[in-house]
Amino acid sequence: MTAEATLPPTSASPTARQIWTRTRGVLIAVALLLTGALAIALLQSGTRHGRLDPRSADPYGSRAVTALLADRGVSTRVVTTLDQARAAVGPDSTLLIAVPDLLTPHQQTLLREATQDSGGRTILIAPKNSVDTLASGVSADPVTSFDPLLTPGCELLAARRAGTAGTGGVRYHTEVPGADRCYPSEGRPTLVRLPNASGGDTVLLGAPDILYNDRLDEQGNASLALQLLGSRTHLVWYLPSLSDTPATGQDRRNFLDLLPSGWLWGTLQLFIAAALAALWRGRRLGPLVSERLPVAIRASETAEGRARLYRKADARDRAADALRSSTRTRLAPLVGIPVAQAHASEALLPALSARLHGDGQSLHSLLFGPPPRDDAALITLADQLDALEREVRRP
Repeated sequence: MTAEATLPPTSASPTARQIWTRTRGVLIAVALLLTGALAIALLQSGTRHGRLDPRSADPYGSRAVTALLADRGVSTRVVTTLDQARAAVGPDSTLLIAVPDLLTPHQQTLLREATQDSGGRTILIAPKNSVDTLASGVSADPVTSFDPLLTPGCELLAARRAGTAGTGGVRYHTEVPGADRCYPSEGRPTLVRLPNASGGDTVLLGAPDILYNDRLDEQGNASLALQLLGSRTHLVWYLPSLSDTPATGQDRRNFLDLLPSGWLWGTLQLFIAAALAALWRGRRLGPLVSERLPVAIRASETAEGRARLYRKADARDRAADALRSSTRTRLAPLVGIPVAQAHASEALLPALSARLHGDGQSLHSLLFGPPPRDDAALITLADQLDALEREVRRP
C-alpha cells in the first residue's frame, strides 16, 4: 500500500495535438498580422522612397523641380544638418525646410534666429507643430483640407501667375499685417507668405504636392514651385536626418515624449474599455444555481475534466483534499462509523486500525496528511487511497 511505482501519464496530461489545437488560432492570427505589417511596410517603402529628396527621381522625389530650376540658373544644395542650414542662409538664398515638424523646439528656435534677419526666403513644407516657433503670428488649423486643386484667391503675383495648384493640405490662420493668404480652403489659406523687416519673407506651404515629380505637370504646380523656389539664385534644401543631433542636451526626451498625444489618449481609452469589459464579464447577479444537464455525462469524463482544471490551476492541495474526503466518506460506513464522523481522525482511525490491524500513524498520514509536493506524489496518493479502500472492502 505504501510502495511507490512508476505510473504511465494520465489522461489529464495534454498531448502535442491538444496543445496545437488550443494555440493554432493565436499563432495563425499572429502570423497574419506579421504578414500584413510586412506587406504594408514593403508597399510604403517602395512608393515613398526618397520623399521630397531633390536627388530622387521616384514619384515622391523632387528631382524634376530642381532640374527646371537649374535651367533657370538657380543652384540647389542639399543639407542634412542644422549647422549647415544656418550657415547657408543669406539674402541671395532660399532655405526650404522639407519636414520642419521633425526639428526639436530648440532647433526651431535656432533656425528662426538665423533666418529672420537674413534677408532671404524661408519655405516651410506643411508645418503644424512647428508653426508657432518658425512663423510667429500663424496658427495651423487641426482640420486638414483634402481639396486636390485650389484657386489662388489672393494678390500674390506668383500665385496669380500659377493659377490653380495642388496646395490643399494644412490650413493656416494669421492676422499679421501685410501677409498674403492664398489658395483658401473653406475660408482658410493653404499658402501664407509673411514679409520680414529685413526684406526677406517666410512662405508656409500646406502640402508638398507641387514639389513631387509625378505632380509637377498638373495645372499650375510647376509654375508655382518655380516662382517660390527660384526667387533667389541659390536654393538650400534642408532634409533633417538622424545625423542632425540637437545642439544642446535640453532637447533630450524620453520614450513617452516621442509618442504622439493621440497614442497616449488611445491607450487610456483602451485601458478604460478593458476595465469596463472586465467588470462586465466578472459581474455576479446572485448566488450560483444548480441546473440539470440536458444530456448525461459519463463519470469518467467528469472526473477527467475536474482533473484538468486542478492541473491547470496547479491545485494539488485541493485535489488531494477531494480524494481524501471522498475516501473517508466511503470508508466510514464500512468500519461502522457514522458518516457525520467520517472526517474526525479520532473516530475514524481507531476503527480502521482495528479492522486492518495496521499502523495508525501511517493511516493518519494517508487520510489526513499534508498535500503532495508534486504531480507524481498526487498520483501515488490516489493509488494508495484506492488500495486502502479495496483492502477494507475485502471480506
